[in-house]
Amino acid sequence: MEQQLEYLVDKVVAELQKKLSERARNGSAKASGVDGMSDRAADESSREGIDSGAFAGSELPIHSIEEERKGNVPNPKWQEGMQELLDSTPARIGVWRTGVRPLTRTMLQLRRDHAAAVDAVYGEVQQSLLDEFSLFTVETQYDNTENYLKRPDMGRILNEEGVRLLLERCQKKPQVQIVVSDGLSASAVVANLRDVLPALLDSLTSYGLSCGTPFFVKGGRVASMDHIGELLQPEVLVLLIGERPGLVTAHSMSAYMCYRPRKGMVESERTVISNIHRQGTSPIEAGAHIGTILSKMLEQKASGVKLVL
Repeated sequence: MEQQLEYLVDKVVAELQKKLSERARNGSAKASGVDGMSDRAADESSREGIDSGAFAGSELPIHSIEEERKGNVPNPKWQEGMQELLDSTPARIGVWRTGVRPLTRTMLQLRRDHAAAVDAVYGEVQQSLLDEFSLFTVETQYDNTENYLKRPDMGRILNEEGVRLLLERCQKKPQVQIVVSDGLSASAVVANLRDVLPALLDSLTSYGLSCGTPFFVKGGRVASMDHIGELLQPEVLVLLIGERPGLVTAHSMSAYMCYRPRKGMVESERTVISNIHRQGTSPIEAGAHIGTILSKMLEQKASGVKLVL
């Protein structure tokens, strides 16, 4: 999907360059409908690295993440320092400008990433993915996405049907309880669950830990683990939940872990691994590490700030 979106960015930039080239050939003095003065547009296209002849066929080049991380600042005074900054963060730095605004490609990528963030919040996890791991679904009292965003408290409590399903279908007092939730990014679950969950289950097996009945919470917030803890009374619980999407990635997942979760817990009693995605904490490594942390929780009978890792 990311390559397809980058393909579209390349295609739009190529079409803009094609129109500018046509105007230049026709002797037009201005390109007011695109970037202002034609020489400014030409300057931008050179910085973007766009060659209109390269787009004559149906195949368009895909700009890799590595290429994007080279930066666009022309002749920086300290090239090594500039590259060091670019390598240290996925944030948008060194993107340069044309006139008083960012380059066309940067603006298109910004809009692309914003659209991906919106899709992550309003999207849904496919039932086929949940079926792969035999995860049945319960819902919180969130009601709908708009209400979920305005009333976080309603995502912390399961609805009556959800309570009934848990009590009916889940193992009581398990050693480890695994819960998956869309949270603020359904995309995070779709992108990472196939790597995180199998690695976590393998890690639990290697430590000789038993697992209860995993399930999926639709419209869940982090504190929903407290209500679930009251109902199922696990020794430890891990909640794999989609993080709030940003403009770097919309696919980031977090793993919140707690020893004997219950209502009234404070945030300092939770342990978390965040930024689980392919450009951050590796999903497979995260799954294995979660198992290690859960094992330590059981040994020390503690979580959060009281846990010694």
